[in-house]
Amino acid sequence: MIYIDNRQDKISLDKDFEKIIEDVIISALNEENVDRSCEISVIFVDNIAIKEINKETRNMDKETDVLSFPMLDYPKGKVYKDVYINYNFDASFFDEADLVLGDVVLSLEKAKEQSEEFNHSFTRECCYLVVHSILHLLGYDHMEEEEKSIMREREESILEKLNITREV
Repeated sequence: MIYIDNRQDKISLDKDFEKIIEDVIISALNEENVDRSCEISVIFVDNIAIKEINKETRNMDKETDVLSFPMLDYPKGKVYKDVYINYNFDASFFDEADLVLGDVVLSLEKAKEQSEEFNHSFTRECCYLVVHSILHLLGYDHMEEEEKSIMREREESILEKLNITREV
């Protein structure tokens, strides 16, 4: 189950945009071999809201583009597809039958700014940020160079398979 909650009014959205985001999430989960029903919340905010959340949760008093709040803890260096078969998901990880992966908070305002800066579409930027965040929910990280390289390769691979390129 994918929940989308638009809590901003700076960027107008339509149902087609939400459908694209849902499709990107489903594709990312499929590419990462997630073969069970999951719950993910996606919250669209503006720069003021994400700055507040970033300060509150990460003690960073600045705007950012996307924040990920994974509900599952993975062993260091492991991601969902590497551990899910043997992972002991107890009842606290579920909402009814859905495995709760976590929340994505995306500043649409920041995504718009970055799409203009990087000279590609707003939709492409949002899709990239959503894939990035979904990979975080699945245990990927980019704190070390090797992790960053692996995560970037997965992001680009997923987006390429969806034909979401920088020229979109």
